[in-house]
Amino acid sequence: MHKLIRGAAPRCLAKFQHGRDNWGNVDSSSKSEIWIELETMQGARCAYCESDISIGKKHIEHFRQKGRDPKVTFDWSNLFGSCMRKNSCGKHKDEIPLYDSANLIKPDNEDPEIFLVFSADGSVHPRANISEQDFLRAKETIRIFNLDDPLQQIRKSAVCGYVQTAEVLYKLASELPEENVMELLLEEINKTANLPFCTAIKHVLLNQA
Repeated sequence: MHKLIRGAAPRCLAKFQHGRDNWGNVDSSSKSEIWIELETMQGARCAYCESDISIGKKHIEHFRQKGRDPKVTFDWSNLFGSCMRKNSCGKHKDEIPLYDSANLIKPDNEDPEIFLVFSADGSVHPRANISEQDFLRAKETIRIFNLDDPLQQIRKSAVCGYVQTAEVLYKLASELPEENVMELLLEEINKTANLPFCTAIKHVLLNQA
């Protein structure tokens, strides 16, 4: 989960109106238009777990559930692209008991990396030394999207090769100026920026866990 930059709303959303239409009225052409803007914002990655959704295993996700708050059904700021895993991300969120959506980290409004840190073993947990309220929001985001246990092994596999890369780069720190090592690190991070689980890879390379 990382910071996303949301662009302008798809024009098709203006055709639909709360109180007159429901999500079932959104035709495939409109959904395709929405997906174009979602992928501009988040790439072919789930907005929550960062898994690959390029091959169609995806759905348009309502951050605040439309069943609990119908007014947000066609609100562009409420839409993300999510994977189809039933035990994590949007599908999991929509099946658990009532919760306070204000406790969720919304990745187009704030930077999730302020709250969350990923480890080389594939786990995710709240950052150390954040406020009590931020710690609560980090824990709730992990719990409600179920971002830890069901995804841990998948993330571990994605980052394992970069553990060795990080070790090599940090060994170079004794031989090269610090700025040169950081330049190499940033170059490696930029190379992985569009990969699945890129934030976990980034944290492993930076040895943040």
